[in-house]
Amino acid sequence: MIYRMSAAMLSLIGLFISGYLYLYKVGKIGNLACGTGGCETVQWSPWSRVAGIEVSLIGVLGYAGLLALSLAALQPGLTHRNWPVALLSGLAGIGVLFTIYLTYLELFVIHAICRWCVASGVVILMLFITALIDLRRLRRNRVA
Repeated sequence: MIYRMSAAMLSLIGLFISGYLYLYKVGKIGNLACGTGGCETVQWSPWSRVAGIEVSLIGVLGYAGLLALSLAALQPGLTHRNWPVALLSGLAGIGVLFTIYLTYLELFVIHAICRWCVASGVVILMLFITALIDLRRLRRNRVA
């Protein structure tokens, strides 16, 4: 249970981060609290959109889906089932791969680092690890 609660909390944190970045991008808040200017550079770069969709909106949708899945996995009927955690692991893994791609762009193409993006990257990595640990725990309990 603790792993799924942790996954829900991490998803919520990621949702807040990506929501903050999206609200900035669509002009609902004035300035990003970043300190270096790198956040604005990244947010207004041509690479801040994928297939015409804001990366921050992809984050909002992704974290919202992960939050819904992790909350569903907490329901009594699903606490001993593998599939919710396996799905959570897979989706978080895709998020980690997407984050690696975006970090590559920040470092080697845009030449600016967004602290909020780094924070989101840490969150998705922690969520992925948490889901993998929970999946391993479930599989170990099935064998025993």
